[in-house]
Amino acid sequence: MNNDIFPCLWFDEESKEAAEFYCQVFDGKITTDTPVVMNIELFGQKLMLLNGGPHFKKNASVSLMVICETEDEVQKYWDQLIDGGAALMALDSYFWSKKYGWVQDRYGVNWQLFLGEKPESQKIVPTLMFIHQNNGKAMEAMEFYTKTFPNSGIGNILKYGYGAGEQSPSEPAEHIQHGHFIIDGYSFFCMDNSYDHQFDFNEGVSIVVMTDDQQQTDHFWNTLISDGGRESMCGWLKDRYGLSWQIVPKRLIQLMNDSDQSKAQKVVQAMMKMQKIGIEELENAYNS
Repeated sequence: MNNDIFPCLWFDEESKEAAEFYCQVFDGKITTDTPVVMNIELFGQKLMLLNGGPHFKKNASVSLMVICETEDEVQKYWDQLIDGGAALMALDSYFWSKKYGWVQDRYGVNWQLFLGEKPESQKIVPTLMFIHQNNGKAMEAMEFYTKTFPNSGIGNILKYGYGAGEQSPSEPAEHIQHGHFIIDGYSFFCMDNSYDHQFDFNEGVSIVVMTDDQQQTDHFWNTLISDGGRESMCGWLKDRYGLSWQIVPKRLIQLMNDSDQSKAQKVVQAMMKMQKIGIEELENAYNS
């Protein structure tokens, strides 16, 4: 599994409290503890929590699927996550899983708890919901993402009209009920959904990609903003579907964490003025 790709969850100011909660629920550990960024590790997977202020609220367009091996495990996580949260789909038996539930926790993060087979070593799988103007584009998006990243591929696909499940009259038969795809060794799930939800992709949940060099940074950035995506600040962008990405050179993190605080601060100030991150400009700021 690739730990250079991972979800980032946006918080107003409670990321430390949330990080401690998730580490308690899933027996994880905190690996970075700063006033702005918390990194945690759950089941060997990285998750970033960001204190960004009240601008964005997380929603169900990106949820985290936790693939559990026993009914007791599903129940254990459910009992903790539902405390102060809300059930979006009741914990029950469904045609796709003997024990499954969808919960929005007290911090607004959406979790799908699923008794099922684990894909490789990855236990937590970000799940993208293609709704509104994106409804019907899950297949196209999987093809786009897997062409953009190396070591990628499309796995199992269940369409609404061809599954073992209940046929939904509101869902066209060819739309994706459940799709699995991998980008650079990291698994995602996705689905189309015709329901008129009051939310859509936003910065509340973004996907971080750590890059090795400028060439890789340029490639991911330029490809993801193509055909209707848009650039934001500090390495953030939205792709053509509105999904938020952070394209972050590993060198930026090294320079920002330099023991010389004044040099590190110069790097941060240079980064704050950038859209796409330029490593050479960061080095110049560091050495200035």
